[in-house]
Order: sequence, then structure tokens, then C-alpha cells
Amino acid sequence: MESMRLFSLSGLFVLTLVALMIPASIGRGWQRCRFPAIYNFGDSNSDTGACNAAVAEIPSPYGQTFFKQPSGRASDGRLIIDFLAENLGLPYLSAYLDSIGTNFRHGANFATGGSCIQPACGYGPFNLATQVSQFIHFKARTTALYNQLCLNRKIAAHCIDLPRPDDFSKAIYTLDIGHNDLAYGYLQHRAKGRIRASIPNMLTLFSQAVHVRKHGMLLEACKKCTVLYSEGARIFWIHNMDPIGCLPFSVMMYQPKAHNVDRNGCVMPQNEMAKEFNRQLRDKVSQLRAQLPSAAFTYVDVYSAKYALISDAKQQGFVDPRTFCCGSYGHHGHHVDCGKKVNGTVYGSSCRYPSRHISWDGIHFTEATNLWVANSTLNGFFSDPPVSIDKACHRPQP
Repeated sequence: MESMRLFSLSGLFVLTLVALMIPASIGRGWQRCRFPAIYNFGDSNSDTGACNAAVAEIPSPYGQTFFKQPSGRASDGRLIIDFLAENLGLPYLSAYLDSIGTNFRHGANFATGGSCIQPACGYGPFNLATQVSQFIHFKARTTALYNQLCLNRKIAAHCIDLPRPDDFSKAIYTLDIGHNDLAYGYLQHRAKGRIRASIPNMLTLFSQAVHVRKHGMLLEACKKCTVLYSEGARIFWIHNMDPIGCLPFSVMMYQPKAHNVDRNGCVMPQNEMAKEFNRQLRDKVSQLRAQLPSAAFTYVDVYSAKYALISDAKQQGFVDPRTFCCGSYGHHGHHVDCGKKVNGTVYGSSCRYPSRHISWDGIHFTEATNLWVANSTLNGFFSDPPVSIDKACHRPQP
């Protein structure tokens, strides 16, 4: 497969070094975690069909590299969440909002393109709290159906697509969200002070999606709390913010001046805001880890992984990371969306070799990039604690 050929010898050497640098004491002797399901929450970075089903069609040439047709993903192929599922030996996640051909036996995907942490973001209606509420409804309805249908052997065949109630507490819960909050903040304000001031509220809402405190007491036994922990979630895999200042869209949209651009051509003020969000997110995860000792939290530094690739793009077999494969951005705000058709003619067509590009459409990443980042993060090198995805159910001793 073309996307698999992007790894040069130097790239394989780098990944080998990454694996060797992981502290040997972490995970030694631990058995591989047998996750029966994945439940994912996020935005277009991990949406596998929700936005396509509920908001707007994602047309060809999206999906062309792996699926050979549009798959509801904002990429030419697979996303990091797809490679994560492959790594765990699980099928690709069906989108909760897509009713066609769905199978929820091994989890569900609540991520929707355009989603934010905050409710009044402006890009879409499916913010993080809404996604968690959808999960609560999903868990209640599927559990009721399972108990109604699946315990009767005569009609048990109807249960093949339903999750097992006992699996909710054994599943891994992945979160990858927040990019649209900062992007919308820049479009609305472009004032770093106002955007920075909004980050604590974002992360309070993020934390509340996991668990709630009231009057200084943990609501671990709360039966009505629409939070993941109270619904049995115990293993969390949390991605931080991308280097959004490196997106070709950001570079073109904000037409940065020389003093605002780093050596890789990325917009520094946007990346600095992303790093501040990540610093506070890491602190928030540490707080949750202390408050919920029976849960396992892994914080994944996707920012550093993607920035490392951008910094070493040429050596890893990619072209200039400021370019992208599908669609176009012109002067004076003229933009042609990837896959856009006018009178049947596709104007936003794809480049010939998507696997040579880091960015697919100026905002989202190619399958080749997602593969590289997955191979660089699922082994635990960019994680806190540094555990691989298949050991994420374990809780390292402090």
C-alpha cells in the first residue's frame, strides 16, 4: 500500500529509537489489556461518519486511498482512531449518528466534525456535553435491549450488533477535542488574551464530562450524573491539542508576518495557545488521576508527535508541510473545498500522491500522516505515563 511506503530507513530508525527510549520499568510484566470496546468523543480528527450522516455529506475524493469511496472521514483514508482500533484487534468504530450498517458490538463513536468542548462554539450542535449525553442514552437503551432480547436463546441472534452491558466498564474511552474551540476563538476575537482566558472554562467542561465534584465531594455513586465515570468508564486515553498554527489553512488565513512564523513556517501565536491549552489539560488530567485512583488516565502528546513530523517532513518522505493535497486556497479569501462540484465538474480535486502530503485538505491530515502519528504514539513514547495503548488499563504506582 502506498501509504505504508512513506517510511524511509531514517523514519524506521527514529521509531525504533522511540521504542527503545520508553522507560523499561513502565509496563514490565504487565499483561496486554483486552479491551472489548472503544467509546470515542471528539471532532473531525476522529469522526468516522457522524457529520456525514447528520450534517453534511463528505464527498469524493475523501476516502479514496483506503476505502476507495467516501467513508464519512475528513481524510483520504484512515484516521488515528482507526489505527488505534486495528492495534487493539477491534473493528473500525461505527458513528453513533449513522443508522446505516452500524454495528456497536465493540463500541461506538460519538465524535462529530465541527464539535467543540464549549456549547456556544459556533461550528456545530454536538459539543462534548451533548456527545456524553448521547453515550448515556446509548448505554441505557442498548443495555435494556440486551436484557430484553439477548438472554432469551430463541431470539439471541438479534444481539449480534449490541454491546455487552459488562463491557462498558472494561472498554477504553478516548477523547480528542478542543481544536474547534481555539479556531473559533481566533475567528471571533483574534485577541490572545481573550482566548487564553477561555481555556480554564473549556477544561472545566472537559473535566465535568469525566466526573463531577459538588460541595467538595466526589459524586462517584451518583446515578443521575451525565458523566462518564459515573457510568462505569475507568480507562481513558486523552489526546492533546494539535499544532494548529502549522495547518496550511492557518498559515494562509492569518497571513503571518516573518516575526510570527517559526523555522517550519508555522504561526507561532496559534501554536503557543495550543501549547498553553495542552499545559492546562495535562494538569487537569493529573487532577483527575488523583481524584479517581480507581481509573487509569493516559495523556497523549499528539502535539509533539505531529510537530516532530512537520519538522522532519522531508526526511520522512513528505513534501513541504505547508502544502496540502485536495482543494485550494487563493487570495482575498477565495477557497475551493476539497471535492466541491459545480454543474457536475469537480473543482476541488485530489493531488496525485496523497501519501506525500502531511495535510489532506489544509485542515485535516492524510492517512499517511495519521499512520505515522499512530505508530509514534500508540507505543507510549509521547504519553504520560509512558504506556502503550495495549497496557493503558494498568495504573502505574506513584
